[in-house]
Amino acid sequence: MTAATQRRMLWSAASIAVLLVLGVIVWLGRSSSPAVASDSMQDTLRVSVLVPGLRPVTSAVAFTGSIAARYEMRIGPEGEGGRITGVFVEAGDRVEQGQLLTKLDQSVVLAQVNSLQAALEDARAQLTWSQAEYKRAVQAGHSGAFSKSQTERLAAGALGDEAKVKVAAAQLAEAQARLQRTEIRAPADGTVLTRNAEVGQTAAAGEALFRLAQGGEIEMRGQVAEQDLPRLVVGQPAVVQLAGVAQSFEGKIRLLGAVIDPQTRLGEVRIALQPHPMLRPGAFARGRVTINSTRRPVLPQTAVLSDAKSTYVLIVNRSNAVERRNVRVAEAIPEGIVIAEGLAGDERVVSTAASFLREGEKVMVTERG
Repeated sequence: MTAATQRRMLWSAASIAVLLVLGVIVWLGRSSSPAVASDSMQDTLRVSVLVPGLRPVTSAVAFTGSIAARYEMRIGPEGEGGRITGVFVEAGDRVEQGQLLTKLDQSVVLAQVNSLQAALEDARAQLTWSQAEYKRAVQAGHSGAFSKSQTERLAAGALGDEAKVKVAAAQLAEAQARLQRTEIRAPADGTVLTRNAEVGQTAAAGEALFRLAQGGEIEMRGQVAEQDLPRLVVGQPAVVQLAGVAQSFEGKIRLLGAVIDPQTRLGEVRIALQPHPMLRPGAFARGRVTINSTRRPVLPQTAVLSDAKSTYVLIVNRSNAVERRNVRVAEAIPEGIVIAEGLAGDERVVSTAASFLREGEKVMVTERG
């Protein structure tokens, strides 16, 4: 075999090998195309969306606080105080104005009153005699039985005795006032809230022995968020509930605070309530004031996210791409989160929004019923 023949055989073999390699590549390319497409479909995330629509929502302002007497009076001894000798009411009793609540020891003051009463009577008797002597002197003055100087002395004596009567009367009135202070009475009609008086106890001046709810009027005092306070007005109906009590109590807004606490950002609201045995001052209470009824989107809690910028939801647009939509939450109700601003209700909202979803990312949609 010549050298030229050998070269032709080697060239033919190389050509056949190249053709075989090209065929394999083409075959592999065709067979791998469906797999690539399948992998691409698998990489596209599938998300569940819902169209919230609009549903009737009752807007309300909720707040917490405690029950209190509308007008609370602290009652205790005036003046010097003293030892308690009698207590005549209990906590929860209804009392009338002037009713005796407790009595302090009267032994010392009563003795002073009796002594001053006797001194006053003696001064009055002396005044009567002095005035009679002066009248006789005046009547006998024309006859010369009494000199002018004697008559003047008798007149001065009568005036002095009259002054002594006034002093004795003033001293007696002061002692009688101290005696009256030993009897502590209700300054107004109302309900006794607390009783801190016991027989034998020494009551000091200024010490509160009783707390009285004037007129028995009760109210709830609550704290309202700063942004909710402008939505409330005096006279709006309110519903109050106590912890552990199924019954609710109806009332009306009586007063709104004039200031906002700069630390807590809360304002005060007071709800006037009808007296009830369960409405005990100091009890924890929850209040709710219905503002109005509107139609708004309501989303599950899992659909609402928040970050340092704002509260937002993720929606899927017509191109099946994820978009971020900033929203404002109105309140939470048993059905979900009420959206006040940001949604019209016809958007496809991702029902379980997750951080791995990126804005602009294409997704496959599964709608929830």
